[in-house]
Amino acid sequence: MPPEDIVTAFAPFETLAATLIGHATESDDGSHDIAHILRVFRNAMRIHAAEGGDGRLLAAAVLLHDCVAVEKDSPLRAQASKLAADKARGILADLGWMAAEIEAVTHAIETHSFSAGLPPVSLEAKILQDADRLDAIGMVGAARCFYVAGRMRSALYDPFDPRAEARALDDRRFAIDHFAAKLFKLADGFQTATGQALAADRHRRLETFLDLFLDEIQGLSG
Repeated sequence: MPPEDIVTAFAPFETLAATLIGHATESDDGSHDIAHILRVFRNAMRIHAAEGGDGRLLAAAVLLHDCVAVEKDSPLRAQASKLAADKARGILADLGWMAAEIEAVTHAIETHSFSAGLPPVSLEAKILQDADRLDAIGMVGAARCFYVAGRMRSALYDPFDPRAEARALDDRRFAIDHFAAKLFKLADGFQTATGQALAADRHRRLETFLDLFLDEIQGLSG
């Protein structure tokens, strides 16, 4: 049984959280840990409050969307959301969920990932994708970017061409290349009106962060 403070953080779906939280993560990746799942849940509930949808199905999809761990540099990375959906299907079937509910949850899980490149169709799937992508931009997105870069043993930046003006972007070698390679592209792909508004604000924060970072490393600030 998970600690009570973790379960109650997923109100009003404490009972569901108590059942599923043990399946939520399977690695030591701090960018896809319980804290990440809780942030995505809060994002999802905020969007759900404005956009509607089935909160129980959405909460289940949030809790299980990272139930299979695939490292960023793994050749299986593009399949991570499908692997998680397949595992979630078995978990929910064992719990006696109806087939239609299982398919709704697994569709949301399979289409949430940027790497998968699959379009979400249901409202719950669109909300999960927005909620997860919100955690990849803004201040948290910047923190996660550098955390993953450290995990992958990447450098922070190219000291001779940090803006990649005379070279190709390479976010496997340099952490801040990931901003232009992926993070700055995310805000244009949000599915819901509420998600779009939240993303625009976080995108501006991410731009400000990078501007200040570049200012410091190039010795421009006082």
